[in-house]
Order: sequence, then C-alpha cells, then structure tokens
Amino acid sequence: MKKKDLSCIFTLLAVLTFNGCASVPGKGDPRDPLEDYNRAVYKFNDTVDRAVLKPVAKGYDFVVPDLVKTGVGNVFSNLGELVVIFNDALQGKGEQAVADMGRFIINSTFGMVGLFDIATPAGLPKHNEDFGQTLGKWGVNSGPYFVLPLLGPSTIRDTSAKIVDRQLQYPAYVEHVPTRNSAYALDIVNTRSTLLGASNALNEAALDPYVFVRDAYLQRRQRLVYDGNPPKEKDDFYDEEDLEETSKDANKQSDGEKK
Repeated sequence: MKKKDLSCIFTLLAVLTFNGCASVPGKGDPRDPLEDYNRAVYKFNDTVDRAVLKPVAKGYDFVVPDLVKTGVGNVFSNLGELVVIFNDALQGKGEQAVADMGRFIINSTFGMVGLFDIATPAGLPKHNEDFGQTLGKWGVNSGPYFVLPLLGPSTIRDTSAKIVDRQLQYPAYVEHVPTRNSAYALDIVNTRSTLLGASNALNEAALDPYVFVRDAYLQRRQRLVYDGNPPKEKDDFYDEEDLEETSKDANKQSDGEKK
C-alpha cells in the first residue's frame, strides 16, 4: 500500500474518530477532545520507536559519518522544496516563491542534487511551508489535536493537508516499490538519528511527555501559520466563545478554591 493511500486512511479515521469517539472525562484541554485516543496512539508510537526505530537510528548514527548524514538530510530537504514553492504561491508569497525556486535550482545543480546546501550561504535561506499552513493562512481552523499512527502529532486540518503535500514529494512518483520504500526508510532513519539527543532530553525533563509534545506541536504550528508572529487575540483553534467559556470555568474554579 502506498504511503499516500495510508494518509487517506488516516484522514478518514480522524473524521470518524472525531464524530464517534468519547472524549476524556472532565473539561480537559479543549484543543484535545480526543485525548484518550491520542494517548493510546502516542503510547503505541512510543513503543514502536523504542523497540524498532530508535535502536536502528542509534546503529545508523554510530556507523554513518556526520558528513554523510548531513548530505542525506540535504538531499531530502532539497526534494521537499517543491512542496514549499507550491505553498509559497498559494499563500501569495511571490518573492519568497521566486527565492525558493532559485534555492532549488542552485542546490539541484551546483549542490549535486542537493547533497550540498550551496544556497543558504548564498543568501537564500530555507523556508518551511506546507498545505496545512496554507489552509491556516486562509482561515481554516486547525481542528482538534490528532495523533497519527506511526506519523505522530497532527491536527484534523494538517492530517487532511498531508494528502496534498504528498503529491509533490519525489518518492511518491517512484514506481519501483523497493526503491520507493528504501527512500522513505532512509529519510525516516536519518531524521530520527538527528533527534536522539532531543528524545532523551524529553523523557528526562518532561513530567508528562505527551502533554509536552502536544503543546510544543500546536505552538509551533501556530507560529508557522503566522510566520512567527501569531496575533495575541487570535488562536488557530479557539474561537471567542471557547475563550470566554474557558475564562469563566477558570474563574469558577478559583472562587471555589478560595471558599
């Protein structure tokens, strides 16, 4: 089964779960009404990571020189520029789209298919744009937080948007299945190897890693949608009624504690 087909299945699962799954007892975080389900999937992902992905990434990190790992990361990053350029255009960022196209051309030619990042020192920095950000820019709320099996943190909006972005990613067009799967595997393992230190710090520092990852993901996505400057009076998930209800509940709880 192709990875883009899996994305479609995960999206359908998200909609069905949102409509039919019971939420966590009590008020909870309104951004995470599916917390019971999300925690179960988070635990499953963590188990798979500890049992399979992390050991493989450690072996890869031990055997493969840093220069090679950097080159592999650069190649996949360069292939991802097509997604960035596409969403630059959809968001009306004309100058950035031109700059990112120049970055892609320079790294694909002088950088040997992206093996070396020549564009960044030349004054063309890497940007991060995807269809989820595009939808957010044009007013589509993120919807509930949603953890995808094996793929990790997401939201209903971002899960659906992955289907569009997948169409522009190089491995999706490789018809030779072993080659396509090998490319996906190499990208995943190489990326995981760069996060070994971060995952260790997370497990040691966070009282509740699930909450830490959820909040970090939602805050990061909020900043990406607004290019690092999210308006204080607006949240990508909450609307004004949500904020008023949350404020009232907090005041009631505070008054009860005082009594």
